[in-house]
Amino acid sequence: MAIKVGDKIPSATLMEMQDGKPTPVSTDSFFGGKKVALFALPGAFTPTCSAKHVPGFVNNHGALKAKGVDAVACVSVNDAFVMGAWGKDQNAGDKVHMLADGNGDFTRALGLEFDASKFGMGKRSQRYSMIVDNGVVKSVNVEEPGAYEVSSAEYLLSSGQLT
Repeated sequence: MAIKVGDKIPSATLMEMQDGKPTPVSTDSFFGGKKVALFALPGAFTPTCSAKHVPGFVNNHGALKAKGVDAVACVSVNDAFVMGAWGKDQNAGDKVHMLADGNGDFTRALGLEFDASKFGMGKRSQRYSMIVDNGVVKSVNVEEPGAYEVSSAEYLLSSGQLT
């Protein structure tokens, strides 16, 4: 069963490259006490993810902050080294936290895993976005397979989910 509005973000440990090394990030502390725009995607360096999804959040970081977002995070079922390299490639800097869910535990706990084995990618995350306020889901937008619309930064900004 997929996470829904009003649910608490599950407790999990993600990884983020900090000072050149993978560093554990507790979801309880990361999402606690702040408003977070979270988005997830099937994989680092994949076409739509690299050409549209991450750049949209990087380019709209200021507009998201102006709407009360304290942090922006990208989650993918990749390791921290890949997410760190991808963040550098995407000029994410301090605008987007590139969080690795290497084993897919967080993604499974959200109920948003999908099997991309037929594409040689194994178990991955569905493409989605959500607004999380103090650890509680305020909105969740899951894409239909192959689509890219409701998970974009532009959609979050124009949909009224940040009011």
